[in-house]
Amino acid sequence: MTKRFRFLPIATFLGFAFLYIPIIVLVVFSFNKSKLVTVWGGFSTHWYGELLQDPQILGAAWISLRIAFISASLALVLGTLAAFVLTRLGRFWFKPMLSGMTAAPLVMPEVITGLSLLLLFVAMESMFGWPAGRGFTTIVIAHTTFCLAYVAVVVQSRLSDIDESIEEAARDLGAKPVRVFFDITLPTIAPALMSGWLLSFTLSLDDLVIASFVSGPGASTLPMVIFSKVRLGVSPEINALASLMIGVVALGVGLAAWQLLKSPRTKPVE
Repeated sequence: MTKRFRFLPIATFLGFAFLYIPIIVLVVFSFNKSKLVTVWGGFSTHWYGELLQDPQILGAAWISLRIAFISASLALVLGTLAAFVLTRLGRFWFKPMLSGMTAAPLVMPEVITGLSLLLLFVAMESMFGWPAGRGFTTIVIAHTTFCLAYVAVVVQSRLSDIDESIEEAARDLGAKPVRVFFDITLPTIAPALMSGWLLSFTLSLDDLVIASFVSGPGASTLPMVIFSKVRLGVSPEINALASLMIGVVALGVGLAAWQLLKSPRTKPVE
């Protein structure tokens, strides 16, 4: 075995170890009986019970889930409409500008996005009286704004791969555009829609920077609460919360892998 082929497995192992050993340590210490997160005091599930009785964390988690669900749903609708406009309407004079504005949140720093949205909300409140203060509504608007860009990119790539002759054949046979969309286009792009929604939900649930700019009293999301607690020192409750989130993600990935293995595979035609 040459040096090159010896280096590749070693580098791969070190890379995965760098990524996953801290996560494993975090999960192990979530069962630590001691209040000191770096000193092992015995096995205990005490901090999971304390976590489930913490009203601040539970309230922040409920707010984050509601914001993520609403933002992802709105971003799905708006992003899909933007993808259809960019893909199916042909050439029009402001298409390059619309394409750039749709993709801008993908590369825009979150600090700039959060600051610009904050200034926009302040200006709107002074001019129209809405939104009155910063809170749940402003976070939803902000998250929808940057999540729709991800939905538009995912759906646009799928629409570009669809053979439009199938839709044209359906219209030639007398099907109305609405019927063509629901019977042909929608089932074809359904995986992209689900991917875009899940991506938007994850991004909204994970966001800290933008939510910190546009939030107000009584609208603290879960990342904001975790960040405020970690600044005072990592507590065993945070380890327990992170372990639960890791467990949910691992369960979702496992179910997706199981479904993928369970689904029948089509054999290539010879």
